[in-house]
Amino acid sequence: MYFLTEEEKKKLLRGVLPKSRRLDVADELRGWNWHMPPLEPPYGIKLALYEVANSYCPTNRDLYLRRVLGVKLQPNLAMLTGKVLHKVLSDCLTNAKKTIFVNGLKKSQILSDKMIDSKAYLEEIANILQEEERDNLKSKIELLLTFETSRINARLQEILSKQPYIGVDALVAQTIPVVTEQKLDGSFLGLSSNLSSDAFTFAEPMILDLKFGEPKSFHRLTTTGYAMVTEAVYEHPINVGCLVYAKFTDDRIIINKDIHIIDDELRQWFIEERDTKMQMIENEMDPGMPENCSTYCPYYSTCREN
Repeated sequence: MYFLTEEEKKKLLRGVLPKSRRLDVADELRGWNWHMPPLEPPYGIKLALYEVANSYCPTNRDLYLRRVLGVKLQPNLAMLTGKVLHKVLSDCLTNAKKTIFVNGLKKSQILSDKMIDSKAYLEEIANILQEEERDNLKSKIELLLTFETSRINARLQEILSKQPYIGVDALVAQTIPVVTEQKLDGSFLGLSSNLSSDAFTFAEPMILDLKFGEPKSFHRLTTTGYAMVTEAVYEHPINVGCLVYAKFTDDRIIINKDIHIIDDELRQWFIEERDTKMQMIENEMDPGMPENCSTYCPYYSTCREN
């Protein structure tokens, strides 16, 4: 999912990166200036990054219900599916790295898509899903494993064929050049101290975030937030983000990537969202119900009762 195609590499190398390197981000919007306005948190509240970045509810009343009224979330099918598929992908990449380390430099090695048992991911939610939903999710897991393993194998064999003297550590780094579920302390920016970014690549610092739903403009706030937190923790600039949109269609995975520059506008938008939502929670301000509610909202029923 996180590996770029040749066309995407060309777009990144010839288009996005040169522009990002010329980017003049205002220093006060770099994460390392977390101790000064406008990045300094205005309240002592700690928000999860998704609470700042998500705007599926037009008025953000879902956040009010959860953080002010203490309403417990009942995850819907899309949320459960997305959580499981994220876990599957992360485990697939991690297990592939382990396998390469164990096998060493055997040029005939082929990673199997059976490294992970799909049943294990369904056990804890077996009582929540209907039989048809479980079967559908199982098919998606197996398709995802087959897809990702084949791509890793291709990269592995290509590198082995080109680098006769490569060591196993370098082989792993070049075959799977991403860190999944990178742990970050977001407390500098008023966020949770236990954040996890979907993926991060060090070759050219870039934050990647995987989505299984339809593209939304506010999705870029996720990569922006993680970039600013990374700057606060490591004090080096992150200028590029990539949203990976995956869709399952007719036993195929269709992938589109939104590679974008994390500029002043996105950074200001993220901070404004953070401050507005913190204020709402601190002052217990009910933003009211939106004019149009999605029936897929996990708070749909509860919202009308409060």
